[in-house]
Amino acid sequence: MTWNHADKKEVIIKELQEQGVMVEALYEAVDKQVDLFDLICHVAYDQPPLTRKERANNVKKSNYFIKYGEQARKVLETLLDKYADEGVENIESIEVLRVKPFDQYGSPIEIISHFGNKQHYLEAVKELETELYRKA
Repeated sequence: MTWNHADKKEVIIKELQEQGVMVEALYEAVDKQVDLFDLICHVAYDQPPLTRKERANNVKKSNYFIKYGEQARKVLETLLDKYADEGVENIESIEVLRVKPFDQYGSPIEIISHFGNKQHYLEAVKELETELYRKA
């Protein structure tokens, strides 16, 4: 299973932990706000890791958002900020729409309506993740 083809990155992270990969030791080895994907690439392939903030900024600079309406773009940009602060696992859960700062956009149902429906919202999150790891 490859990183971008996984439905949820959380599954790969759990699988690595079950296989005995000492994830916390990897994080301690690199003194940056990076996610597990960059840690693995750094350790396995000696690639310089990007911080989560650098990955989020790369997406913000791209043309990724032009296909979405204004409210949907705001939600996706907030998801990017959440990713930069906390990592990919947190943006994969639809429950993230219940907490600050998403509550400023309305209820989860109202937020999802900006994407058309729940399936379109989930597809947008998946595409957002693909964009995050595109230049990896």
